[in-house]
Amino acid sequence: MSVLTRLLTYEDLREIPDDGRRYELFDGALIAMSSATPHHQRLSVRLAMVLDRTIVVTGLGEVFAAPLDVRFADNTVLQPDLIVVRQERLQIVGANCIEGPPDLVVEILSPSTRGNDLGWKMDRYARFGVPEYWIVDSERRQVAVYQLAGGRYVPVPQEAGQVRSATFPTLVVALDRLFADPL
Repeated sequence: MSVLTRLLTYEDLREIPDDGRRYELFDGALIAMSSATPHHQRLSVRLAMVLDRTIVVTGLGEVFAAPLDVRFADNTVLQPDLIVVRQERLQIVGANCIEGPPDLVVEILSPSTRGNDLGWKMDRYARFGVPEYWIVDSERRQVAVYQLAGGRYVPVPQEAGQVRSATFPTLVVALDRLFADPL
């Protein structure tokens, strides 16, 4: 006996009843995600505030936070923790989702997402052309910055104690403030 299955699309994803969970589509496969922890949300808010001051207030673009769909393809829809779109590319921000690769995505690692964020999500962000990818690791109190080069991510060297964006040179994050207690 064989069981036929089909790959899901963005329209299928939008039809899922709201059950309080977050979902992503990975090449047509539905991935359920658990909700974020307070620790995760503290980091997200702190980083979003720095992004807002540097990107939004200065008119460089817009900053968005999860849950928000980023539709890379009809069967690949992800929800990065933080999303930055340059001012000149705001036309990709639609009524229901962001249609295409943002200029910067941030994923905050947690025990349940670490493998995905460092594996298939990183691969998909590169494949679909996200120019810059940040991985926030609260256990190590580090932020790794990657820039797209030749279709894959290469690490961007950083100065001790801070992180600087390759895409937005004025975006600098002090690590002691980002990881300040309580976390």
